[in-house]
Amino acid sequence: MDLEKRPAEQPARQTPEQPARQNPEQPPRQNPEGCLTVAIRIPVRIVVLVLVVPVRMVWDALVVTGRFLRDTVLRPVGRALAWTLLMIGRALFVWPWVALWRYVVVPVGRALGWLGNVLVVVPLVWLYRWVLTPLGHGIAWAARGVGAGLVWLYTRLLTPVGLGLYTAVAWLVRHLFVVPALWVYAWVLTPVGHAIAWCARGLVLIVSAIVTGIGTALYWTTRILFVLPALAVWRWVLTPVGRALAVVGREIRDALGHAWRVAGYISLAVGRFLATLFRWIFVEPVRWVYRTVLTPVGHVIRDTVLRPAAEAARAVGRATRQALTTARDSVRQARSDVRRMLFGEPRRPEPVAHREPIGHETRTLGSSTTALTKD
Repeated sequence: MDLEKRPAEQPARQTPEQPARQNPEQPPRQNPEGCLTVAIRIPVRIVVLVLVVPVRMVWDALVVTGRFLRDTVLRPVGRALAWTLLMIGRALFVWPWVALWRYVVVPVGRALGWLGNVLVVVPLVWLYRWVLTPLGHGIAWAARGVGAGLVWLYTRLLTPVGLGLYTAVAWLVRHLFVVPALWVYAWVLTPVGHAIAWCARGLVLIVSAIVTGIGTALYWTTRILFVLPALAVWRWVLTPVGRALAVVGREIRDALGHAWRVAGYISLAVGRFLATLFRWIFVEPVRWVYRTVLTPVGHVIRDTVLRPAAEAARAVGRATRQALTTARDSVRQARSDVRRMLFGEPRRPEPVAHREPIGHETRTLGSSTTALTKD
């Protein structure tokens, strides 16, 4: 019966945190802007836009002019100057040093190396091999003998004597220095040190109490005279003024950025209009004149004047080369005739008997022309 009379369970009440958990991607809530910000924004943006548009247009014009000068004037001139300076630098600094190194330093170095080898290295090698090496072997043999004697002396004589001296010196040092020093430390220095430490602790407590009182007085004096007035000025004067100036500065910064972007679009539109106007006023007429007038005239001049002139020049060149060749052959023939008239015919080389037969008389195994089968 109790179960039947129990009312239906109420649904669990949602806490304020549950909707936030159900919609995690909900955009953050923007803070409302004050009346000062709204009142400053529009006038500042209008004034800044009027001031920035001419500056942006001048800036874009300067940028375009600078890029044109860079691509057409400065870059070729810079490359020419760089190549000229490079060649001058090579001619003034690199090539003289290369010639000096190649024709002066290297031969002199080789000569000095040869002289050093002959005058220094060879004598030193001979001295090391025939003088120092035998002398070193003799010194090493003598040192081994002396070392064996010193080892025997240390083992048999110095070690027992040293042990006895060490024991006696240790007993004397213990009873003459260590024991009296321990007694003085235990019965004299320790009580005196404890007394000095107790006095020092008392003095430190007194000085710390005095310094604490003086510091507390100075702290409250400084707080009342300087800190509290400075906090009041900071809280009630500087903070409101700073917030107002921050709002004004932020709005001016945003207005400058917005005006600069808008001026950029305006400058781009003006630049495109001027470029289109320049193209239709100057470029297209020049292109039409080049395409419809200059190109046919150039083709006619090329076909009627330049090509015949080139063919004539090539024919003149061929004739000139043939005439030069004929004159060169005539001069060579005349020189050989004069030499023959003055000195006679040159001596012809006498024929030399060949060791091998020529033609059908070649040597074979069946014939008798070899040295083994010849009669």
